Amino acid sequence: MCAPTSSADPLPYLQGLYQFLPAQRLDFILHQTGRHSRRRRRLPAPAVSWLVIAMALFPTLPIPQVWRRLHPSTDDPEPAESAFTQARQRLGIAPLRRLFLEVARPMASHQTVGAFYRGWRLMGLDSTVLDLPDTPANDRAFGRPGTGRAPGAFPQLRLLALCELGTHAVCGAVLKPCRRNEQVMVPPLLGLLEPSMLLLWDRGFFGYESARRVIEAGAHLLARVPAGLALPAERRLPDGSYLTALYPSAADRARRRGGLALRVIEYTHDDPNRLGCGERHRLVTDLLEPSELPAAEAPLVYHERWEEELTIDEIKNHLGSRPLALRSKTPAGVVQEVYGLLLAHYVVRRLMHDAAVMASVDPDRLSFSNALRVLQCHLPESPRKAVALWYGDLLRELRRLRLRPRRTRWYPRVIKQKMSNWKKKRPEHRHPPQPTKPFQEAIVVLI
Repeated sequence: MCAPTSSADPLPYLQGLYQFLPAQRLDFILHQTGRHSRRRRRLPAPAVSWLVIAMALFPTLPIPQVWRRLHPSTDDPEPAESAFTQARQRLGIAPLRRLFLEVARPMASHQTVGAFYRGWRLMGLDSTVLDLPDTPANDRAFGRPGTGRAPGAFPQLRLLALCELGTHAVCGAVLKPCRRNEQVMVPPLLGLLEPSMLLLWDRGFFGYESARRVIEAGAHLLARVPAGLALPAERRLPDGSYLTALYPSAADRARRRGGLALRVIEYTHDDPNRLGCGERHRLVTDLLEPSELPAAEAPLVYHERWEEELTIDEIKNHLGSRPLALRSKTPAGVVQEVYGLLLAHYVVRRLMHDAAVMASVDPDRLSFSNALRVLQCHLPESPRKAVALWYGDLLRELRRLRLRPRRTRWYPRVIKQKMSNWKKKRPEHRHPPQPTKPFQEAIVVLI
């Protein structure tokens, strides 16, 4: 058997990525969280941490083959699947969660094209749900959607993410059961805002308390608001917008107590071939001067929020390119795997950002799926080259993976196939009785 990897022995096939996720920092976190390996193991804690991240970098491979990608130089067989399960249980959630909290930061600099508006870093806030393996433990911990007719097919986890829109870097995340309301998940992420940021968010997240937190953090907001929200005009401005105040309640509005000064921008569009022609939309911002954010530019800036939709697509459909994005059958394994998924996405996006800066292009003009494939191909070269040479070659290839300019288009929110000829899978079908003997022994020849 090959000599086990200790916590002080980094994996040579990942040395090119240590500049983003430093091996020494991971080792420190493992000791701080009490998850470091106390004896020499074939599956030590640092290697298992990287295995969880690599599970997202190689989403179509089973875990033993992912391990082989990280340890291709040995001829010894991979550990049994139960050994990987036990190793991940020993590792737990805390190390990867803390590594994500320390590493995941906005990455755009003054050299990054398209990441700022008038000096403000564009940030977005949105949520999604991830389907989980259908196990009783995941069902109890996370719940599943459903209607009055039947429960949903799979348990689901709700992920709320704070995203740097110009680079698609996820800079903060909150994980909750699918039944948890999105708005109660927002406050922890608002604590990550900085004065140089402009937060774009949809009307489902907007509320007095959240807006107050953004303003108190020194950041700015540009948000779409529900149609029924009372925002009476107090003073019209030359660009067509108007000043108003948002109050905690109707009673506070009547007493003019505790109001937040905001500016309202109302707009529509006149393209008859585009959905919503003639409909009135309202945006609010705490940038009260039209010179800071002209009304004509506000809708264009707000539409940058759709970059987070693409970020979610990258996480769910490219890094999670499996029938189910996650593999873990236990709640702790699910949360651990999600942080590995977010770290893997951050690594790929950091590579794309550096390649975009080298080419002086907007990072969203590079292909995420092609960048992932290139990284998968180049990782085995890492031990045979100096890190700087390997990284330079990788960036030069990545910067050539440019997408064609986006077309002006829209698609209705519909699906082509909704119904199935098969019966609905119900609880009584989940653990059916199993055969008592092999098929050849069950054959009865009829005479």
